[in-house]
Amino acid sequence: MFSLILGSMSPRRRALLALLGLPFVVQVADVDEDIITDPDPIRNVQQRAELKGRALAAVSPPDALIIAADTTVAIEGEMLNKPADAAEARQMLGRLRGRWHEVHTGMVLVQGERCVAVVDTTAVRMRDYSTAEIEAYIATGDPFDKAGAYAIQHPLFAPVAELQGCYLGVMGLSICQLRPLLAEFGLVASTDLGTLTAAHEGFGCPRLG
Repeated sequence: MFSLILGSMSPRRRALLALLGLPFVVQVADVDEDIITDPDPIRNVQQRAELKGRALAAVSPPDALIIAADTTVAIEGEMLNKPADAAEARQMLGRLRGRWHEVHTGMVLVQGERCVAVVDTTAVRMRDYSTAEIEAYIATGDPFDKAGAYAIQHPLFAPVAELQGCYLGVMGLSICQLRPLLAEFGLVASTDLGTLTAAHEGFGCPRLG
């Protein structure tokens, strides 16, 4: 039986992949993601995910199945990645407040020479949170490792009013899209649809039917 490798240290992606009930290990690719400079958000996340996936495949057993991902937030075609400091987080959250934007998560599955790449895109509308709420959220430290400076799942800030797409994709790994792809590689998830539906925290997902 080949091993399943998640190429990410993100605790969110680890928790999401665990929903499928498949054993996996975590390894991180030693790559410089900044060499990917494509200004198109969709191409950018796909290229970054593929960069990480292929780098891990090069140092893994040939039958290992690598999952790598990358996420960005885009508004008016501009990517908002992880904020460098509180001022940048404040600017991002202020810009997103009450508006629609897109969250793009690129995912790749690599096994030997085989590589399958997809991008999950979800449209998200933020609620009209207050400036005081922004400051309180920044004070928690949560925005600094998040694209767009927010986590959709944060229980107190809860920044999202509505979305069109996959809640889990906004978190960083669309399990709904990943599950059938894994089946193409011979891995069948043991989780049920009820578990996946509950993980969406009340937001519907078109991939769950």
